Amino acid sequence: MEKIVLGASGVETSRIGLGTWAIGGWTWGGTDEAVSIATICRAVERGITLIDTAPVYGFGRSEEIVGKALHQSGLRGKAQIATKAGLGWVDGKVFRDARPARIRREIEDSLRRLRTEVIDLYQIHWPDPETPIEETAGTLGELRREGKIRAIGVSNHSPEQMEAFRAVTQLDTVQPPYNLFEREIERDVLPYAVAAGITVLSYGALCRGLLSGKVTAERRFEGDDLRRYDPKFKPERRPQYLAAVAGLQSLAQARYGKSVLELALRWVLDRGPTIALWGARRPEQLDPLGGVEGWKLDAAAGAEIDAILQSCIEQPLAPVFMAPPLHRPDGV
Repeated sequence: MEKIVLGASGVETSRIGLGTWAIGGWTWGGTDEAVSIATICRAVERGITLIDTAPVYGFGRSEEIVGKALHQSGLRGKAQIATKAGLGWVDGKVFRDARPARIRREIEDSLRRLRTEVIDLYQIHWPDPETPIEETAGTLGELRREGKIRAIGVSNHSPEQMEAFRAVTQLDTVQPPYNLFEREIERDVLPYAVAAGITVLSYGALCRGLLSGKVTAERRFEGDDLRRYDPKFKPERRPQYLAAVAGLQSLAQARYGKSVLELALRWVLDRGPTIALWGARRPEQLDPLGGVEGWKLDAAAGAEIDAILQSCIEQPLAPVFMAPPLHRPDGV
């Protein structure tokens, strides 16, 4: 398994991480604890050492499952836990809150749910426009000095916001959406991270399953599954993305003997100081892991990929629908 050090923290992790938003169940149609635990254990046993979670994933449920899995299996010493702070919720409605007092409460809750004494990577989930970045950054710096966290990161932050953060404390990672279909960070966040020595944790590496090769035109999403609201999955746009997937699958097979899933993950890893977060929910979904290692995309393949995307997709869509409200509810 390829490894990478998170910024200047000294924390080394695998370059493929297990994303556990779906394991939390919320907006993904529920969860099965036993299957989720088996998936986490399989991931670590296969060499994925980075487990990325957050309190808001299932309103504590994802963290609890991660903590239980690593504790019961005795695998905590082989894994690096990344979790987040800065999102609150009331009656299932999420809001931004990165005030120092809130972060202080959140980290204690996360340490308890994760059954650990230290969090390897602690990230601010979304920027909070109602709290000065300097206050938030200062609090995370204090937590590192206190030994409660080992590395500091942000998620969904702009270069300007990261620059303000770095003026107060060391910043090791940034976590933006990044995959073959969602490439907005190439304009600003990715070059900034490269120049600043910040590691990029790419979430949605398979674009919510679109790049797994398993999504069809007929598939329907039920309950609170966020793909019901993702414009990429709507009838008027899904055919474009599925056509691109078919083209990418043909390219991957013809040039490398690979699947589109393996191609999509390799593409993220070849883009810079990156980690690809893979939201597997079942142990067998990790079977292609070995097919991501030991090869790289060449320039000709990169050009073919770009040509396929340009020919199939009109006006690529950014994942802005996932952003939480900018302001806290009254009284919070």
